[in-house]
Amino acid sequence: MRIISSKVFREFAMKHPDCGKQLNLLKKDLEKKSFENSNQVKDYFPYISILKDNRVVFNIHGNEYRLVIKFNFNSKIAFVRFLGTHTDYDKIDANSI
Repeated sequence: MRIISSKVFREFAMKHPDCGKQLNLLKKDLEKKSFENSNQVKDYFPYISILKDNRVVFNIHGNEYRLVIKFNFNSKIAFVRFLGTHTDYDKIDANSI
């Protein structure tokens, strides 16, 4: 999958170095895979939550942080829609962000 925008991972890891290694590994895993649907993402990453409209939520660093990605499975693109603290995640609507 091609990640739009992977820059978000680097910038977030600089502000929150405690999750930098995990974010980097997650990014590399996503880039290596070619998912056909959300269920395949769930099979590979069992700790995610599947939302509507091809969105998934990743729990990062013991659920301290959250990552919302919207997939375009036909184009093999993963759009980073949100990356932030769990507290900030609670303030957004992950189904529409």
